[in-house]
Parts: sequence; structure tokens; C-alpha cells
Amino acid sequence: MKGIILAGGRGSRLFPLTITTSKQLLPVYNKPMIYYPLSLLMLAGIREVLIITMPEDAPSYQKLLSDGKSWGMRFSYAEQEHPRGLADAFLVGSNFVGNEPVCLILGDNIFFGHGLSEQLEAAAQLNSGALIFAYAVRDPERYGVVDFDERGVALSIEEKPIKPSSNYAVPGLYFYDGSVVERARNLEPSSRGELEITDLNKSYLESRELRVEVIGRGVAWLDAGTHESLLQASNFVQTIEERQGLMISSPEEIAFRAGYITRDELRILAHGLGDTSYAKYLSALLDEPQVPFWRGPADPE
Repeated sequence: MKGIILAGGRGSRLFPLTITTSKQLLPVYNKPMIYYPLSLLMLAGIREVLIITMPEDAPSYQKLLSDGKSWGMRFSYAEQEHPRGLADAFLVGSNFVGNEPVCLILGDNIFFGHGLSEQLEAAAQLNSGALIFAYAVRDPERYGVVDFDERGVALSIEEKPIKPSSNYAVPGLYFYDGSVVERARNLEPSSRGELEITDLNKSYLESRELRVEVIGRGVAWLDAGTHESLLQASNFVQTIEERQGLMISSPEEIAFRAGYITRDELRILAHGLGDTSYAKYLSALLDEPQVPFWRGPADPE
């Protein structure tokens, strides 16, 4: 399975912070925001990733992430000149996706919690239909809302409904089969002039191919798209890391524990980060037994 991170848009809710900087390059405590969705794809065992950005931001992302080889990954880049809806990611990335299954994650979504890696690994085995997630919230009218039965079969999905059919919001993490590009091509723009992800999900719902998995109470889902939520996300990460002594969403650590990179390669990465707490954390991993999170997939071809 391949992965797409949608890191486009103007980030206008974060003005003036994002007037000159892409939202997904802003710091969430001690690392760039884009590290968090990228780490999630890595935890799912996805090693080929397309990053979609605005044209003016592309050089900054390429400087930060390069081609991914230093992490045992393969990164590609594509540009979205204007925000045209989340489902447009599959048109922009059509050559990258081809007819293969793909996971789309939004660049400002952060997930953390027990059992998440296993849930993501299982989701990445999808070969047919679509899989979305459901997360219980107090204010579902602010989100896309999904209703489903006890088997996880989606019954309805609505975008910001006045009277929600459930209290389960759909986070910005979606798994699709190889028909997703063709389905995206057949979508009609909404009243906003955008290709809506909810309409894409409805196309799978109508063919009875949309499954839903609940994200449990032990997992936090944060959307760092406003000043308040950005600060909350940073405080959350700082609290967890300082309490546990473990880093959240470090691509270098994930790559090392998955066996994508060697100890020598990790040592080089740590050295390149200078005299920082991040570098010292990575260096400390070199003295530990290399116990992997999971058995990672083979190298990307």
C-alpha cells in the first residue's frame, strides 16, 4: 500500500503564522507538524509516500524530507496550485497511486495511543473497498459524521450535519482500494467548488464497500489547525514525552526499530541534528537492544 500526505492549503485559520510558512511545517513541540502524519504511515508499514503541497512550499518540504532514503523510505512530491477539496489529492497523485491501494492522511492530524500501530497495520492490508475511522466527539456537527452497525458496515455519512445521526466523527485518515482514482474522477464539485472526501466515501457507501473501525478511548486525535489546537497539541506531546521519556512520532526512531536503517545510519542522523535534545534521544537509542515495533515490509522497489 502507498501513502499520501495532503499538506496543501493556505492555513488561513493560523494567520499570521502561515502567511509565509506552510502550516504543516510549523512546530508541534519539538518536531515539524508533518512528522506526525508521516510517522503514522510508517507505523502502518507504508514506505512509499507522496507529499502534496502548494507550489511555493515544495522546496521547503524537499529540503526537510528529501527523498526519504535516509529513513529507509521513498518520498515523492506533487503540487496542488489551489485548494480543490480533499478528494482532489487522488487526481493530483493519480500517477503515483495508479491502481494500487492507498492511505490518505491530512497533514495536520495527530494520533497517539495504545494499540494504534496494530490497528494501522491491519488497515494497510486492505485490498478492496474503503476503510474509514470513527472517533467519538462531543460536537459531531463540526465534522463529517458516520453512522454504522455492529459489524462496522457504514449506514450513512454526512458532512457537518445539523442533526447528527451519531456522535462519531470521521478523522482525516482514509484507506482506499485501487478504484479510488477513478471514483475521484467521477465526482462532481460541491457547492463550494471542491471535490469532497465525504462524496468519495459515499461512492463506496452506495456500493456497500465502506467499512468503519472505531478508534478506541485510549487513542488521542488532535487537529492542529487553529492557534488553540496547535498549542494544545504541543502541550500534549510535551507532557507525554516528559512523563514517559519516549518520543512521539520520531521518523528516525520508527525507521530504526522497524529495521529500515542500521545503527550506523541512525548515528549519522543523530549527529546531523547537532547538540539538541532530539539528537540526544536518538543517540540514546544506540545503546538499547534493537527491539522492533513490528516486522517491517521489504524495501520499496
